[in-house]
Amino acid sequence: MRRLLICLILLLTACGTARPGSLVDKDELIVAIRPDVPLISFRGQDGAYAGFNIDVAGYLVSRLGKRIRWLEIKADDQLTVLTDGRADLVFAHMSVTPERKKVIDFAGPYHVDFQDIAVRPADKGAIRDVRDLEGRKICWVRGTNIAQRIIDERRVKAIAVPAPDYNVCLEMIEDGRIDAISTNSQILAGLLTKPGVDLHLVGAAFNEQRTSIGLRKGDVDGCEELNRAITRMYQDGTARRLLDKWFGESGIDLSVVSVPQFEGCS
Repeated sequence: MRRLLICLILLLTACGTARPGSLVDKDELIVAIRPDVPLISFRGQDGAYAGFNIDVAGYLVSRLGKRIRWLEIKADDQLTVLTDGRADLVFAHMSVTPERKKVIDFAGPYHVDFQDIAVRPADKGAIRDVRDLEGRKICWVRGTNIAQRIIDERRVKAIAVPAPDYNVCLEMIEDGRIDAISTNSQILAGLLTKPGVDLHLVGAAFNEQRTSIGLRKGDVDGCEELNRAITRMYQDGTARRLLDKWFGESGIDLSVVSVPQFEGCS
């Protein structure tokens, strides 16, 4: 009997350790954001966070009845802050990839967008499509997959030049170290609003970007709750209002705003 009790205790302890905690059981959620992306997530003049992702995160987390504690990260940290337990959610305008799904889960997407290209005005005649990036230097923000999608998926032999963030990308295109910046069209729209930035948006619209919320692997309950909140955000008009608020004057096509097809929680 004593041996049986010891075995049962060990089994229960092992099960408790293996099963990840869900964000639905918490009162406060640590939400990781990138603070360097205008229109998406940045610090306003008053020092408070602002942007599309900030508003979306605020709406969704409030629907879950939770409080938010913000955590600033670089793009290169967006997976590790979840795997090492420093964050509960990542709102970093992160798209879903099979490689990322091996280590984290995704709720959403909360918006579907496309990849685009920004170039110097002098180069707008030479770079009009993703194929024109052949042999040219493009910015690769560490932790993102945009440059790899051009090289591997589109089979365009561009040269990826690493950078820690988009501010460095802007410096590099200004001084000629790179020829183009390619990323989600919403991110590019934000970069073009920065003072002193003089870039031309190509309007190529390629490679669908399923912008989703990163969460810890195995948190099915949390994923399902977030998906229900995203659905509600579209149904009550909040998604349309926030897209118009942040991108209504950007030139991005907002003619169709509907609930995205979710990745599914597993």
